[in-house]
Amino acid sequence: MKLRNTAITRANSACLPMGDCVGIKYSSANDAEERKGGHGIPKVSIVPLVFLIFYEVSGGPFGIEDSVKAAGPLLAIVGFLLFALIWSVPEALITAEMGTMFPENGGYVVWVSSALGPFWGFQQGWAKWLSGVIDNALYPVLFLDYVKSSVPALGGGLPRTLAVLILTVALTYMNYRGLTIVGWVAVFLGVFSLLPFFVMGLIAIPRIEPSRWFEMDLGNVNWGLYLNTLFWNLNYWDSISTLAGEVENPKRTLPRALSYALVLVVGGYLYPLITCTAAVPVVREFWSDGYFSDIARILGGFWLHSWIQAAAALSNMGNFVTEMSSDSYQLLGMAERGMLPEFFAKRSRYGTPLIGIMFSAFGVVLLSWMSFQEIIAAENYLYCFGMILEFIAFIKLRVVHPNASRPYKIPLGTIGAVLMIVPPGILIVVVMMLASFKVMVVSILAVLIGFVLQPCLAYVEKRRWLKFSISAELPDLLDSNVEEDDTTPLVF
Repeated sequence: MKLRNTAITRANSACLPMGDCVGIKYSSANDAEERKGGHGIPKVSIVPLVFLIFYEVSGGPFGIEDSVKAAGPLLAIVGFLLFALIWSVPEALITAEMGTMFPENGGYVVWVSSALGPFWGFQQGWAKWLSGVIDNALYPVLFLDYVKSSVPALGGGLPRTLAVLILTVALTYMNYRGLTIVGWVAVFLGVFSLLPFFVMGLIAIPRIEPSRWFEMDLGNVNWGLYLNTLFWNLNYWDSISTLAGEVENPKRTLPRALSYALVLVVGGYLYPLITCTAAVPVVREFWSDGYFSDIARILGGFWLHSWIQAAAALSNMGNFVTEMSSDSYQLLGMAERGMLPEFFAKRSRYGTPLIGIMFSAFGVVLLSWMSFQEIIAAENYLYCFGMILEFIAFIKLRVVHPNASRPYKIPLGTIGAVLMIVPPGILIVVVMMLASFKVMVVSILAVLIGFVLQPCLAYVEKRRWLKFSISAELPDLLDSNVEEDDTTPLVF
């Protein structure tokens, strides 16, 4: 790693006006170099990438039952359709454009740094990493919640604590062994998790009564639970950007993978909702986490019930390994940009971010005591803060650098781009306002820690207590010579 002026030093200087840091050009690679990274590790191809995105966002229809409990079948179905259009599609499109504009590890951290400067890039990285770790603390707990029906001892106490630790260590080791392994494990788990719902839908067809779809009681809607359930199940599309440097030909692969994953995720939600709400009488109180397995028993018997329970448990493992990959590669990307000490950029012999994985695993164990509701609310709040910065960065780069190279570009002008993010922007405000006072205070304090942490790291660098450097393989984001647009039209 070649030592240059680091991002932290530049964040506290005034060498260039804010935003004059685009115009970068990533060197092209030949086929051999493209399929293997600079460390000789195979890069991720499109099929594993689709399922990595699938697990970053979804993992299957586990947990969407609360949307029916909160608002009934009609609003649940319409809600997933509308949220996909006003939230998932814009976020996926922005990820495709920005991820191909900056195809390196670190993803959204680099986008925000380019538009708003390294200080705000660091805040983006801190908020998003913390949100991801909080999210990941949920999955070992959910896994044990499914298993405890067969092993009651795992319901609490010391056995449950030990099980969380053992599970975290085992899944962390899988991340250590390589991203390609994680990708193909995600493919297997994704197919295994979705297949029982496809079978259940086929079994349900003869029992469907369309009138059940239209049941609605607007006077009895839990809007907080409804919106949080939809938001939680349809966000995190940008997480895959932190792995862009590990993707084979990301400028073409990333947009296509996002489009395929969008269909897979939304279809994976709507198919069981549409079939199951019409195949059995809707008693809203029954529709909570795990109710799909009860419907499976009604429609198909014990074998289908067991299959869906097994799929739910294993799906949480898929969510865990993919989220940890995203979080750890984000830290590696920040270190390669000089935002974190150089040791965060250290790779294992398998090419994985060793220190980033260890820090992410430690965060998961530390936060695993939180309740499900607290985890969802806290991660949503921090995630919203990060998305605000992303939207600002996206628009600013469109305005200030309209001709910068964008291998994939959303087919909208500046006004269209602004209008596209208005609905998700309103949604962000609503989600943040619905947070409890406790969650709001804790989340704001977490954000303020980032405001203090960045100057502290600058002081550490200034005193040379730790080494900071920028990878010589990356272009300088402070190059003011803007490359002319060479946008390649892609189907998205």
